[in-house]
Amino acid sequence: MTRTTAPSTTTTTTTAPSRRRSFRRTAVIALSALTLAAIPIAAHAVNTGPAATTTGTHAAGATTHDRPKPTVVLVHGAFADASGWDGVVTRLTRDGYPVRALPNPLRGLASDSAYIHSFLDTIPGPVVLVGHSYGGAVITNAAAGEKQVKALVYVAAFAPDSGEDLAALNARPVAHPAPPLPAQPVPYTLPGGSSGLDLYLDPAKFRAAFAADVPAKTAVRMAAGQRPIDATALAGVTPEAAWRTVPSWYLVAKQDRAISPDLERFMAARARAHVTEINSSHAAMVSHPDAVTKLIEAAARATD
Repeated sequence: MTRTTAPSTTTTTTTAPSRRRSFRRTAVIALSALTLAAIPIAAHAVNTGPAATTTGTHAAGATTHDRPKPTVVLVHGAFADASGWDGVVTRLTRDGYPVRALPNPLRGLASDSAYIHSFLDTIPGPVVLVGHSYGGAVITNAAAGEKQVKALVYVAAFAPDSGEDLAALNARPVAHPAPPLPAQPVPYTLPGGSSGLDLYLDPAKFRAAFAADVPAKTAVRMAAGQRPIDATALAGVTPEAAWRTVPSWYLVAKQDRAISPDLERFMAARARAHVTEINSSHAAMVSHPDAVTKLIEAAARATD
């Protein structure tokens, strides 16, 4: 069963790498941040059901006054790529929505957000901006000052506040914290010769941590093709949270083992988002594309 909760207001207070040694120090910091869910991932097998959304009475994909539908821009998180949105893209395009599933660089919060922000400048007309997991932090920053972004949609995603970094947000105490991620640090060399550190998920543990309710063969492909995130991205601070001025929608994945569902509820309430909860792993857009599409279309209709 699914349920939709009413938006609420919550107040919180936040507090803001010799080469092998630097790798170890960076890995410790990054894995500590990941302990509470730093990025895409998710869970135990679950029962599925029809999704409930906070929608109006319009038919799916409809607009009023013959206005063009807004462009839906989809932003993936870490350990994933844009192909994770395939099911959602199929449904949105069927319903007449222009869609772009962008490649999130995963190199750092500031640079990732600037990349998405600059792409938004090329889109004429209104935009519904959607983020999954770490992609939620990216859209929170990328949408700041973008007047054509009419709605933000968070899919089991981070929604940091101004002055907050993901490590601090993950450290917020909740009743049921997410377990540590099976992260694998891999050092790499930057063009100038300096060192960086990428984070992957252990392929053998990927499905349990990221996509427990996704078919096993699909999860194997997802694990093999996962894109890493630079460890420094987890310490990036959000200067301005776009959800403070842009209406938001939030999908809570109740079986998430990457981001605690309790933390998702907290972030959704703080943003005064329209909330939908479903029995899903962290990879909700893969296992429940119908529910995710319905939420996005509800946000799109609200821009009319």
